[in-house]
Parts: sequence; C-alpha cells; structure tokens
Amino acid sequence: MPYCEVDRYQAGDKWEGVRLFYRRYGRGATKVLLVIGLAGTHDSWGPQIRGLTGSMEPADGGDVPEPAARTDEEAAAPATATAPEEEDVGEGIEVCCFDNRGVGRSTIPPHKSYYSTAIMARDALALMDHLGWKKAHVFGHSMGAMISCKLAAMAPHRLSSLALLNVTGGGMECFPKVDAQMLSLAFRFLRARTPEQRALVDLETHYTKEYLDEEVESCTRRAILYKEYVKGISSSGMQSNCGFEGQINACWTHKVTTKELDTIRAAGFLVSVIHGRHDIIAQVCHARRLAQRLLPVARMVDLHGAHLVSHERPQEVSIKYSRAG
Repeated sequence: MPYCEVDRYQAGDKWEGVRLFYRRYGRGATKVLLVIGLAGTHDSWGPQIRGLTGSMEPADGGDVPEPAARTDEEAAAPATATAPEEEDVGEGIEVCCFDNRGVGRSTIPPHKSYYSTAIMARDALALMDHLGWKKAHVFGHSMGAMISCKLAAMAPHRLSSLALLNVTGGGMECFPKVDAQMLSLAFRFLRARTPEQRALVDLETHYTKEYLDEEVESCTRRAILYKEYVKGISSSGMQSNCGFEGQINACWTHKVTTKELDTIRAAGFLVSVIHGRHDIIAQVCHARRLAQRLLPVARMVDLHGAHLVSHERPQEVSIKYSRAG
C-alpha cells in the first residue's frame, strides 16, 4: 500500500499520524525523488516519469483504498519508517513521486504551524527511509524545489544530485510580478470553487499562451489540457483551505541560510537550477540569484516556457538534468 507515515501531531488530546501518499515507477539501481510544488499532486510529474522510466504504469499497483484509521495507542507511538530490504535491481531508473502534506491523498494537518519547508524536507527524508533508498537524485519544482534545498542541506550525504525547477528563495521572493494580468489571475484563483474554474486559472499561470494556442490534431492544446486538468482536480479534489494556507505558510517562511548553502556546496554533487524564462509566478531573477550563490557546483539553465516548463519542454529539461546528474 503506497502510504508512508512520516510524522505525528497532537490534535486536542489525541495524536494523529501524517501519512504521505506516494507512487513508484520503473525499476533500477538509480533512484530519483520528485518533489512537487504548491497545491500540486504526484501526478503532475507525468512527462518526467515517462521520460525517465518509459512508462506511466505504477510499480506499486493501481488505485488503493485510504489507510484504515488507527487507535489512539497506535497514533501516540513514535513514528518509525520500515525500510524494505535492499534488492539487486541492476540497470534502470526507479522514480518516486508523492503528495506533500496538505494536498491530494496525503494527510492535511489542521494548522499552518505544521507546515514548513524544513518539516516537509523531513517528510521526504522519511519517505526515502521507508523506501530503503540510501541516496537519490532529487528533483523539486517550485515549493518542491524549496523543500529540496532544505533536504540537501539537512542530509547532503543522501543526494546524488539536485535539480531546482522554477525555484525562488521564499519569503518576499514568492510574490509574482504584479501587473493587471496577475491581479486578475489571483482574484479568479481565490474565487475558484469548482474544478472547471480552477483549471482555467491554472492553465494561464502554468503555460505560455503560445504553448496553449498550439494546434494538436483537430483542436488546441488548451482544450486538451483543460479536460485533463478538470479530470485531475476532480479526481484528487480541490485543495482544502487548511492545506493551501499551510503550504503558503511553508513558502512564505522559507529561507536558505548561508550555512545551508555552504553545506550544499561542500557536498560536491551537481546542482541544476532550471527555469522557464516566461514564468509569471516564480520570477527567473530569483533563480539566477540562487544559482549564483551556489557556485561553483550550480549551473543556471533558462528555457523558453512558463511555470511548468517541465511540461512545455520535457525533453530539454530531462537532457539538461541528466547532463548534471
């Protein structure tokens, strides 16, 4: 069952477990951990999963039921991650992606104090322990890239390489470029109550207009993606206010210290900072600044695309990352 308990929190006089829903794809000695961003779920990594493993068939089976509720005694016990035995799986790539706390099928802790990039980095590390992974190539997008930075500083010996996609330094850098378009999108995002309304806003924030207007067979890419987004949001459900506010808090309070940057540089693995130069959510100037601070182990790559440049330019993103990893 693809759930992993990573933490616990106290809710009144009871203890509740924090469980992450995850999926594994492919099989092999090379491990890749994909960490998604704000409000995103594990299935947002489709192009990268297909590019790395050649398949979208989960290695851990199909749909699974929600985990059974546990007793208070079980919930109060210390969290432990049971690691499977190491297997000799030979050549190939195994990918794991997951829903962060606060979204999708993972637990939604009730207060924003249960969310920070450091807390969520520990979630990711606990998932690696659960999987029995000693090391992995870590690829984070947006908020997931902030989490990945914290993970790299927290446990540098567990990383083979690091890719930061559409990243910022958190805090004030989370503010997008403010103009009439962004104000309109923000207003519509906050008012979205249905998958259809949310999908329309997401398309405009995730992709360039050029990409959306491309003709694909008998219709535009926008029409195809709209149907996919509505289906995906309907399947996972609209993110709760509590989960959204918690993840926003994680972004707002995120900061990578000079000491943490020194730790990442000293680890010696390569860091790729990859960004869509037309991203209206995470401004490319912030990514360039972070890449500069991580020299000489980092290199900056900007591509034609927007916030989901990994979808607009999946092959280029994979090539740029594989050359670093």
